[in-house]
Amino acid sequence: MQYMIFHHLLHATVRRIILTDMPSAAYEKAYEKRQAMNNYPIPVGVPTAYAQSLMFPVGEPNDAYAQYFTGRSWLAPVSGEQVSMANVTFEPGCINHWHVHHATRGGGQMLICVGGRGYAQIEGQDPITMTPGTVVHIPANTKHWHGAAPGSWFSHIAIDVPGEGKSNEWLEPVDEAFYRSLK
Repeated sequence: MQYMIFHHLLHATVRRIILTDMPSAAYEKAYEKRQAMNNYPIPVGVPTAYAQSLMFPVGEPNDAYAQYFTGRSWLAPVSGEQVSMANVTFEPGCINHWHVHHATRGGGQMLICVGGRGYAQIEGQDPITMTPGTVVHIPANTKHWHGAAPGSWFSHIAIDVPGEGKSNEWLEPVDEAFYRSLK
C-alpha cells in the first residue's frame, strides 16, 4: 500500500500543504489546486513571485483610499457576507495614515499578515513588526497605522470587527523620519 504524507505548515489562519510521496493522480490534483490559487491576475507593478507566494489575490489598485496612504496599495475583498475581510497589499515603503475605527459598541480591526514584512502601531505604543502569521488586534476608538516595512512588500488580511455605530476617521500621515528609522 502506498502512503501519502502531508506536512502542514500553519501560519495563523493560513495553511500551506507540502505534498511528498504521493501517487501521481493525487499529486496532479493537489498541483492543479495550488496553480488555481495562483491564477489571479497580477496587477502591473507587483512582482509576480511575490503575488504568487500569497494565498489571496493582490486585487485592484486601492484608488478609493489612495489619499490616506503614502505609496501604492491594492485591495482584494475576501469576504463581505458575515464579516468584512480584505487582503491589502502594500508596496515597499507604503503605509496608511493614522486613523481610528470608531464604534459605540464592539468594532475595531484585526490584521493578519499573510506576506512580506510590515508594521502596525497603536498610538503611545512601540510598533509591532508583522511577518506571516502575526495577528494584531486594534481595539475600537484607538488611533493607529499599519503598512509595509521600508524595503519590503507587505500583505495583510484586514478584518472589520462587527459592532454598532461604526465609522472611520482618517488623520495625519505618519512622521516620515520616524517611519524611516524603523528597522
